[in-house]
Amino acid sequence: MTARIALDAMGGDHAPHQTVLGALDAAARGIDVVLVGDRSQLEAELAAAGSELPIVHAPEVVAMGDDPGSAIRAKKGASVTVAARLVSEGEVQGMVSAGSTGAALAAAAIVIGRLQGVSRPALATIFPMGSPAVVLDIGANLEVRPSTLAEFGVMGSVLAEIYLGCSSPRVGLLNIGEEPGKGRAGEREAHALLGRMPIDFVGNIEGRDLADGKADVVVTDGFTGNVLLKTVEGTARVVARDVLEALSADDDPAFQAAVGLVLPRLMAVRARLDPEAHGGAHLVGVRGTVVIAHGSSSRVAIGNALEMAADGWEQGLLGKIEAGLDG
Repeated sequence: MTARIALDAMGGDHAPHQTVLGALDAAARGIDVVLVGDRSQLEAELAAAGSELPIVHAPEVVAMGDDPGSAIRAKKGASVTVAARLVSEGEVQGMVSAGSTGAALAAAAIVIGRLQGVSRPALATIFPMGSPAVVLDIGANLEVRPSTLAEFGVMGSVLAEIYLGCSSPRVGLLNIGEEPGKGRAGEREAHALLGRMPIDFVGNIEGRDLADGKADVVVTDGFTGNVLLKTVEGTARVVARDVLEALSADDDPAFQAAVGLVLPRLMAVRARLDPEAHGGAHLVGVRGTVVIAHGSSSRVAIGNALEMAADGWEQGLLGKIEAGLDG
């Protein structure tokens, strides 16, 4: 079945201009996209681009300063709420939003609902440094029970199968040491539970192990995962800047000729580390493929997020998660 994906076209720092352009990019790649937002604004953007896409009118927007749960309940016509309702009613198979992360999480939890066997949905992303790995949770749940971390291991394994091509993904628990007795009481209990799940659990891994390919899936709570991800993104940005500055510091012709030879490879690495390359983070564990993009997303990130949501549905993400938790 081909997936149809609803886009919260009013969500994000550069909406609706960049969101509409990203939707058009995705549509050009064969993704069936429905724009959700203020009809007059979206029609104006489409007219300026000389294109058409289906629109579902949503006259309200959840602002960044709104309380997410209250806003979702009060603003029935908000674009993120309407997009979630389209998923819950089966009109579309997934949704993408670059608006308030809290609002998107609340809409998914309240309007769409959880899959059978899932106690807490989790935000999962692809860690791009070294050997790519799925990391979850990266912010949906600041504190979780050990049993929830075990669920994350199953859901992350499914993502690794779909997006990394792993036939038997290795799952690691992020901790402060490799020994089973390391960490807080929750991590120690989660270690035992993960070992009983139908996954290839390889034990504890430390933060320095992420880029070394010791695990294809890294499980942690949302507080730790969010700090980890933002630290890595910031470090990668600073290193890339410093390397480019060093390469431009010497104007010797021979040196610059050598720079010209290696620069394309360095830029390729920089592009691979760019968060927009993946588009966003999957909210796994809900009854639809929900992808949450960064608020500053450009058309590139929006297009990639829409493709990610469509791929998840078409490759059976939801059914595989339920089967894994049942097993």
